[in-house]
Amino acid sequence: MSRKINWVRRKFKTNKVWLATDDQGRPLTRGNRQLIKYQLTQDHEYWVNPANIRPLEAAAAAAGKSSATSRARRATQRPAENIPPNAICIYTDGASSGNPGPAGIGVVLRYQDRVREISRYIGHATNNIAELEAIRQALSAVQRKDLPVRLFTDSSYAHGLLSLGWKARRNQELVQEIKNQMRDFRDLRLIKVKGHAGIDDNERADQLATSAIRRRQ
Repeated sequence: MSRKINWVRRKFKTNKVWLATDDQGRPLTRGNRQLIKYQLTQDHEYWVNPANIRPLEAAAAAAGKSSATSRARRATQRPAENIPPNAICIYTDGASSGNPGPAGIGVVLRYQDRVREISRYIGHATNNIAELEAIRQALSAVQRKDLPVRLFTDSSYAHGLLSLGWKARRNQELVQEIKNQMRDFRDLRLIKVKGHAGIDDNERADQLATSAIRRRQ
């Protein structure tokens, strides 16, 4: 864009983000979308529905609603899957600046009220390798392999290779290593989700992957 962009703090769904505005303080728009980014230092920007953008104070007020309402709102941001109540839920993402280029992975592991995040730079790699590496490191981080595990990825490539029987023409060793890992779990399912569709932990995994690249550059 040729015009000057001013970034102001806002809330997008449950995440704090930066909203792009012009010199008059008006949000930059394209069609019916507005431009945000999760960190000022990241390259990745997203055009999102403005109905999901709120001032921070409005978001804080909304957070004071009943826990039942909050649970219902969070449920709409999760994939429509029958997830066992004792399951470990994992969201993974990989990013590459240049494809191939500097790459990073992001992982969010959630078990009941406990959350662990992984954000790591993995060197020079393609986006597909980063997506697979995120899954490999996520599975390596799980200690309770006797519990149900649901791993969510927005990578059609990784999901196809690991769950749909696609034949790996590249990255064969990495794919085989992940398949060997998967055999150690009693109940593991890889679930394909749509990227940037308002699933909070999936958005967070993306942020962790891109921030790993920014920290290293």
